[in-house]
Amino acid sequence: MNVEELVRDSLREQAAEQTPAEPDFADRVLAARRRRGVRRLACAAAATAAVVGVAVVVPMLDSGKDDIRPADVVRRDSVNARTDQSPPRDVVSVADTVMAAYYVPRKVKHSANQAESVRDYWLLDPKTEKYVKATKWSYVAVAPGLKTAAVLERDLPASRIGLLDLATGKIRRWIQVDHGVAGLAFSRDGLKLVATTYSENPDRVVKLQGSDTWEQKQPTSRTGFYVLDVASGQGAWSEVKIETDPNDPLGGFLNSRQDFAMSSDGRYVWAGTPEAVGKQFYDLKGTEVAVPANQKYLEWYVDAGVSPSGTLVAGQFAGEKWKTSSWVLDTLTGAKTEVRGQQLLAWVGDKSLIAWDIAEDSKNEFHGRLVKVTIGSDKTVPLSGFRKGKDGDAGRWEPVFTQR
Repeated sequence: MNVEELVRDSLREQAAEQTPAEPDFADRVLAARRRRGVRRLACAAAATAAVVGVAVVVPMLDSGKDDIRPADVVRRDSVNARTDQSPPRDVVSVADTVMAAYYVPRKVKHSANQAESVRDYWLLDPKTEKYVKATKWSYVAVAPGLKTAAVLERDLPASRIGLLDLATGKIRRWIQVDHGVAGLAFSRDGLKLVATTYSENPDRVVKLQGSDTWEQKQPTSRTGFYVLDVASGQGAWSEVKIETDPNDPLGGFLNSRQDFAMSSDGRYVWAGTPEAVGKQFYDLKGTEVAVPANQKYLEWYVDAGVSPSGTLVAGQFAGEKWKTSSWVLDTLTGAKTEVRGQQLLAWVGDKSLIAWDIAEDSKNEFHGRLVKVTIGSDKTVPLSGFRKGKDGDAGRWEPVFTQR
């Protein structure tokens, strides 16, 4: 499709603005997203590092890909949508952006006041293009190229990291570690792996005295991170201490799971923080550095993160032009553009994204489905069926995206 065709399509997609949202709808959605971020991945951007990268060969993993193209070049074969499936049974993809897996969280009670939040994963079989349940793994990150996944066994924190062949379902190699690992994220090029270390299982939850609600265990047991070379399995561990302020009730508060990820340019490791800045950056040797200028608008709880070209970053809920929408920001200036979609999950090139969104006539902010949205367009393209239940209910699935 050439530029003129793209312009014509964009013009055709323009539609009349919808009825304004209820006055407090944006606040409720944003609050729900922050709650979801606290209960889910403590650094949603950890998934982002593995989501939006260019598919680059990892030699030791025999990816079989020799098509290494610029980040803004995507496949012409467009959309695999499963609008009647929730969760999907067959592959969901837009151009080179693929839902490589999904997981369903569930609680496992250990006592009246202690439990564990576990993930049941379904991984994409690249041969059949169907999602197959994988019972062995507590945590999965899929590398660009859809050939390899990094996995952790059920008991967290784990003493080794597995490199799983997605075609055969077998472990190609184990990487032994001296510090227990509970979170994983590939770099954008797939050549490095960031592993977040904890002294205890970060997914344990407790009921405080007099409460019926499960809460994350505090303080966090996070200890630091590894940066590992995927081909050799070699790398170094960096300790990251948690600083607390006794005069601030929230001082030093982190989600019990607050994972690290690699920055989009591969130069830094970062994670979310409770401070106003909202994030903390380290060089690959573990020395803390100032937040880079092109990363200052990054939000740890917005999964899509930085676009492939590095010029745009997915932002939080907007809800101005449309009932449900989100901001996309210029990485250097912070200039905002509103785009359809309640929650931005993954980039498709530099102009489109995959997002959660609700139906236009829905009054239930949790009744969302996967959609494709495009900057400058009113149109959304449904990709999956709607999720059931509300935030935190049993059976609600969460996607894991990567690049072909």
